Amino acid sequence: MKHFLTLKDFFIKHKWRYIIGIVWLIAVDVLQLILPKILGAFTDDLKNQSITTKSMILYGLSIIAVAFFMFLFRYLWRMYVMGTARFLEYKLRSDLFAHFQKLSTNYYNHHKVGDLMAHATNDINAVRMAAGPGIVMIFDTLVLLSATIFMMVQTISVKLTIIALLPLPFMALLTSHFGKLIHQRFRKAQESFSHLTENVQENISGIRVIKAFVQEQEEIKKFTHANQDYVDKNMELVRIQAIFNPLVQFISGLSFLIVLAYGGILVINRQITLGDFVAFNSYLGLLTWPIMAIGWVINILQRGSASMSRLNEIFATEPEIVDHPQLVDPDLTTIQGEIEFNHLSFTYPGTTKEVLSDINIRIPQGKTLAIVGKTGSGKTTLVNLLVRLYDVSTGMIKIDGRDIKTYPLEVLRQHIGYVPQDNFLFSTTIRENIGFGLNHYTQEQVEKAADDAQVLDNIKDFPAQFDTLLGERGVTLSGGQKQRVSIARALIKNPSILVLDDSLSAVDTKTEEAILKRLHELMKNRTSIIIAHRISTLKEADEIIVLDEGKIVERGTHGHLMELQGHYYDLYQKQLLEEMIANQI
Repeated sequence: MKHFLTLKDFFIKHKWRYIIGIVWLIAVDVLQLILPKILGAFTDDLKNQSITTKSMILYGLSIIAVAFFMFLFRYLWRMYVMGTARFLEYKLRSDLFAHFQKLSTNYYNHHKVGDLMAHATNDINAVRMAAGPGIVMIFDTLVLLSATIFMMVQTISVKLTIIALLPLPFMALLTSHFGKLIHQRFRKAQESFSHLTENVQENISGIRVIKAFVQEQEEIKKFTHANQDYVDKNMELVRIQAIFNPLVQFISGLSFLIVLAYGGILVINRQITLGDFVAFNSYLGLLTWPIMAIGWVINILQRGSASMSRLNEIFATEPEIVDHPQLVDPDLTTIQGEIEFNHLSFTYPGTTKEVLSDINIRIPQGKTLAIVGKTGSGKTTLVNLLVRLYDVSTGMIKIDGRDIKTYPLEVLRQHIGYVPQDNFLFSTTIRENIGFGLNHYTQEQVEKAADDAQVLDNIKDFPAQFDTLLGERGVTLSGGQKQRVSIARALIKNPSILVLDDSLSAVDTKTEEAILKRLHELMKNRTSIIIAHRISTLKEADEIIVLDEGKIVERGTHGHLMELQGHYYDLYQKQLLEEMIANQI
């Protein structure tokens, strides 16, 4: 149960809720112990023919009173114990989500969404069961077991009690062995569920691609395989439970058999009364639940332990990109915008090949740098390093003459308007997508940003305009509209630095010219980095660099690079030819 140690602060904070709940639980168990004595006394009165109408009424009222208070106290312990377990579920889910927000980009390169969703659902639910029903069963079993045995010994017969409990040592051995097996197999079942969730999530997200390539049947086969694996892993767990629980019941049945045989002899020999024998059997009936509950307790706790260990692995993962207390200057709250890449080299974690090699660039405040190059040349990596989605391997990136690591992450990213290649939009309104980067914004700000991104007219054509709800990842918009909404989302922040990573590839030439014209006005007072494949997007930049295999192979203005007749010139000629062919068609 060492995996639950990470929850000790929660249990300490809510200890009184658990204590009060357990007190009510003990009260129910005590009331349950009274009923056998009432039945025993009633049986002896019947046998002795000493019962009266008044005494029958008293017996009936006593049973009703006990039943009522058992009902009341059961309600109370459920509210306190089970309710607190729900608080734990809420806390774990909130903590897990907050931790997901802190983890670095690289973590999500190696962990699938479906797996993380399984942690947030099944695993947390298993921990809640351990912290609610599991704790109830532990105390219910201990209290009811010990109190019942005490009543059997003190009020009826020591010998009969000892004989009735002879099978219990075998129970201890069984629970120890089966508990380990349940833990191992439940963990495997949870891992299989994660894989199944990954499969479903990925297929739903990529359903349009699946349909376009007519791969429905193949994906069904893959899902069937994952689904069958999940069933197989659960069946392995069920087989253990199917053996364990009946074994527990079998052992409790042996106790009944022993009591019936030996107890009957004691009654015949007048060593105990018939009423005592009835009461003893009632107590033994009360023992059936705690004995059976041992199996349930082991099952629930081992499931919870397996899930908590999986959650602890996530909580133990530290984000790679953090504010370093020794480096960060908390007084740095503004950014002017001068950028310098100083002997920058970078290798992705877990790889050996350099993606960027000895990059040296200086972008004065208010100037525009354009980056062009083949796919995989390191263009996106360069700007990802600027916003610290990764940290540099060698060299340094400076903003306003300071290492970017000295800026608080929040300040750094708040002053950079970044439009990535993947124009991710949320399943909410267009207004909320544009204003996403601000805690408070006005309709006027939203409309201005949309107008600057040349998407305002498109939005006004929608029936609900800015209240238009987008599908998952903005699927209800065209590629060009998604790009322009993403640009608007960056512009509304009024950033000191604007980064556009191939953000105009899905718009037509006319719209591109209109956007660039508006952006040219906006860029006068801010530093800008534009990554693009189309030369038309880059021509007006103050400096253009050409990347190839992570190195700067050419740099200069558009005119200068054309005179060189190198990589840039070849790319420009190729695009001119493509345009001529397209116009002829």
